[in-house]
Amino acid sequence: MPKIENHQIIQRQLFPKIITHVKKPEITLIVGARQVGKTVLLNMLKEWLMSKKKVSPKNILYFNLDIVRDWEFFQNQTNFIEFLKEQSQKEKIYVLVDEAQRVPDCSRFFKGVYDSNLNIKLILTGSTSLELKTRFKESLTGRKQVFHLYSFSFNEFLEAKDKKLVELFKKKNEISEISKKKILELFREYTVWGGYPRVVFAKTRQEKIAILAEIYSSYIEKDIVGLLEIKNRLGFSKLVKLLAGQIGQLVNVNELANSLNLDRETVERYLKALEETFIITPLLPYFKNPRQEIVKQNKIYFNDTGIRNYALENFSSLSERLDAGLLLENALFREILLALDIFQKIRFWRTKQGAEVDFLVLEREKIVPIEVKLNIKKPVISLSLRNFIKKYSPQKALVVNLSKEAKIKINKTNIYFLYPYLVNLSC
Repeated sequence: MPKIENHQIIQRQLFPKIITHVKKPEITLIVGARQVGKTVLLNMLKEWLMSKKKVSPKNILYFNLDIVRDWEFFQNQTNFIEFLKEQSQKEKIYVLVDEAQRVPDCSRFFKGVYDSNLNIKLILTGSTSLELKTRFKESLTGRKQVFHLYSFSFNEFLEAKDKKLVELFKKKNEISEISKKKILELFREYTVWGGYPRVVFAKTRQEKIAILAEIYSSYIEKDIVGLLEIKNRLGFSKLVKLLAGQIGQLVNVNELANSLNLDRETVERYLKALEETFIITPLLPYFKNPRQEIVKQNKIYFNDTGIRNYALENFSSLSERLDAGLLLENALFREILLALDIFQKIRFWRTKQGAEVDFLVLEREKIVPIEVKLNIKKPVISLSLRNFIKKYSPQKALVVNLSKEAKIKINKTNIYFLYPYLVNLSC
């Protein structure tokens, strides 16, 4: 496995899915924002192929298209296919291409390589789904499997900080109060600074801010703006800051447009761009009664709380900030999102009278409501959660908070009060 900057080895949660798909003939395509660890993951895969699958290094071709010298291989498709034919006459060749969207007309290029029926496996990474949708067009339909890589989850963050705590973390209840306190402190840190690997490994506050400034400037203010050919850069930047201040709230596109002096169509295009470049994720409402429940408006969360806090220029601790509850809610959303399996969905519930449950995890007919509270003194649920339980009768509900563990029962619903680091083990 690869070594990160400070020589710690981090097992990414996505890695088992990647190595499972490497055995299949389709193209393995790993997408994510810049600097979330795609290159490290690709190197991790290279190490795994050599150490676990005993693939000879000469049968692994690695290209990084951020490096100019590797470009020459991709200037001509015919020449590249002929080159691969020479390499793959007897044994299977693994072709790893980092930042594959840089290849001119990359969709057609890799379609031709795939359709040449050589004894090869293509594994590609790309920085944004917007670039990939622009350049990896429908010609790759049925020829690829897409995997999304995000900045560190809390479990990965914890492994970077304290490997012993990771083992305790996995044991859930078999853990001392002192260790629980340490994990909670680290979760507070994670909520403020986010999970970009370089930020996690940075030693000082100033270094963390400098790294986030670089990521924000190069990715949001330059790459995304340049890709979309956005002329109103100031309006786009203001939208990001406005969204950062409205996490967890219902999004009203008309209000955003009026606040920014932009037309609705432009705001919708900017929102879509931020979603497809992995900056934000919209959360859809859950409803069964359109007359009483919200059906159209989404909520928006940031995929990394460090980027969100940089937009607001606020890295105060949770105990010192007015938006601590919303920030915790954003961090929880991301943990739940990363923990979902293929059959699960995440939604929120809100009535037109204002009753709301922060998150619902749906799996077929099963519903788990999740309420987020910063601190609580007694194991008491809100009126909104009580109304939801009365209406939908879930088997269990979660109240995530930073101060209390408990269990109560209302009617047939078991309600668990638990710490945020246990959510992805409890959904």
